[in-house]
Amino acid sequence: MKKIKSKKKTHPFWRFFWLTFLVVSLWYAWYSFYAPSNDITWTNNLESAQKLAINSDKNILVFFTAEWCSPCRIMKRKIFSDDKVKKVIDAKVIPIEINIDDQNAEALVKQYNIGATPTTIFISPQGDVIDYAVGIVEKTKFLEMLENQSVY
Repeated sequence: MKKIKSKKKTHPFWRFFWLTFLVVSLWYAWYSFYAPSNDITWTNNLESAQKLAINSDKNILVFFTAEWCSPCRIMKRKIFSDDKVKKVIDAKVIPIEINIDDQNAEALVKQYNIGATPTTIFISPQGDVIDYAVGIVEKTKFLEMLENQSVY
């Protein structure tokens, strides 16, 4: 007995739907992982940042991130690429970016009990926590946190 193949055409709506779904999915994937470069000079060494902070009478901004962290990239895109934020960071704090997956950062991750990314911590030059936020921090809240930085 022969099987009869049925070539049933799909409705044009479904072709449009799946094509649109594919395009939107690809755009969202790009958007989630795109982080433009910024002019902030990040360091990844706490000891040198502490020395610099003591000499310049500034506190330290520690930004805990990871390569796979989509919210971190969104924060880099929305917050750290902003010119006003960059100016306030340059004026008020010494910025450090710590990749939590880096084995050299294990002690720092344990010291500040980091369980999620992004985590933003403001510390004194001696390492005492002044302020912190877990998750994406909106620009106005981040600027408010920056403005409250004065060396203790």
